[in-house]
Amino acid sequence: MNSMLQMGGNTVLSSPKGYVTVSYDMSHLIDISLTAFLLTDSDKVQGDSGIIFYNQPKSPSGAAALLPAENKGTRKVHTIQFDMSKVPAGIHKIAITLTEDNHMGFSSVKNLKAEICTGHTTIELTPSSFTKENGIVVLELYVRNGQIKAKSIWRGFESGLEGLCKNYGVEVDSTEENKPAETKAVQSLPASAENKQFQNTITLEKVKGTISLDKGQKPVIIEKTPQITATVSWKTGTDYDIYALVYTKDGRQIDVAMFGASGTPPLRSFANGAVEHMGDVRRDYSSTKTEVIKLRLNNDILAVVPVVYSAQSNGTGSFYRYKVSMSIDNHSGTSVTISAKNANNDDRIYTCVPGILHNTPDGVIISPLELYSSPDSEYRPKLRMGPSNMVEVVMDAGPRNDYK
Repeated sequence: MNSMLQMGGNTVLSSPKGYVTVSYDMSHLIDISLTAFLLTDSDKVQGDSGIIFYNQPKSPSGAAALLPAENKGTRKVHTIQFDMSKVPAGIHKIAITLTEDNHMGFSSVKNLKAEICTGHTTIELTPSSFTKENGIVVLELYVRNGQIKAKSIWRGFESGLEGLCKNYGVEVDSTEENKPAETKAVQSLPASAENKQFQNTITLEKVKGTISLDKGQKPVIIEKTPQITATVSWKTGTDYDIYALVYTKDGRQIDVAMFGASGTPPLRSFANGAVEHMGDVRRDYSSTKTEVIKLRLNNDILAVVPVVYSAQSNGTGSFYRYKVSMSIDNHSGTSVTISAKNANNDDRIYTCVPGILHNTPDGVIISPLELYSSPDSEYRPKLRMGPSNMVEVVMDAGPRNDYK
C-alpha cells in the first residue's frame, strides 16, 4: 500500500523497522550526503555513537545503518535501515538529514523525494522548493505513546552540516583563516566534502616524521609534495609484483601495472607520470626486495591504492612470512609505513592491499586497510565510490590477472 505524507504531517508506521530512501536526479554539480542523528528528548545526541554517516555507518545498538548509495538509472538513491525497537536507552528519535556538499544548494537538486518503507507499506514524502539551503532535516522517526511514528520535516539550513550539527548539540571544528594548515584536516574525498567536520570522529592531524600505522588506527594526513613515493618491501624468498589502482574524478579506475589482467592491458605510467611504476624487481640474493610507485598527484586523481600480488608464475608466498610493508614518503621529512601484521602463513592468499591514499587539497590522507583476497583468488580489487564520495576498495571484484 502506498500513501503520501505532506510536509509537517505525521503518521503511524506499521512496523518498528524498515528503511528510508532519499532519491534525486543525478548531476555532476551536486554532491549529497545522508546523515542520521539519534536524539534524546531534548533533541540532542548523546555522543559520537549517535551520529550515523559515511565514516560510521552503523549504530552500535543496531537502531540505524547507512547503506552504500546506488545509481539507479538517472537517479541517485541513499538508503538507511532503521529498527526503532533497538534504540538505546534515552534515545527517543532518529532525524534523517541531507547535506549538499558542493555548496550549490538544494535549489539545484531536481526531483528530490523520500520514502519510508515498512513491510508492504510505502510512504512518500516530497518537499516544497528550496533556495540557498545546504542542509535539510528530511524527516523524524520517533516513539509516541507506544507507537512508532514518522514526521515529514523538510527544514533547511543555509550553513549545511555545521548548522545541523549545532542544532543537534554536536561540536564542530572552527575554520578560522589564521589556523595553521597543518593542525587539522578532515578525512574527506573529494574537496567538496571538506565541511564534514565531526569533532573527535574524522578530524586528522597533519603528521611529520616517521609514522607507523596499523589496521584499525585512525588515518593521518601528510603534506602533498611534487613527488611522493609508495615503496613496498619484503624479505627475499619470493617474487611479489606491485601495481597501483587509480580512481579519477570522472569515475574511472586505471590499473598501473607491469602486467595485464583480463581485458586490462599492462600500463606502466598514467597521465604523463602522475602515477608511474618504476620497474619490476626480479629474484636476487639481497635480503630485502622493493618495488616503487611514483606519484605526482594532480587534481584529476581522487585516490591511489597500491596492491601487492604473488601468484601464478611469481611463486606464492605468505605476506606475513615475508614481512610485507608499504611506506609512503613525501620526501619532505615525512614517511608513513603500514605493515602486513594481520596476515597469516597461508600461501593461497595472493593479494594484499596495505592502505589507500586520498588526494585532497589539504594534503594526502593515508588510511591503513590491510585487506586480503579470498584463498586462491587471482582477481584484482576494484575501486568504487561509496557513501558521501568516499572511495572504497572491494576485494576480488576486478579482472583476473594474466599469467606472466
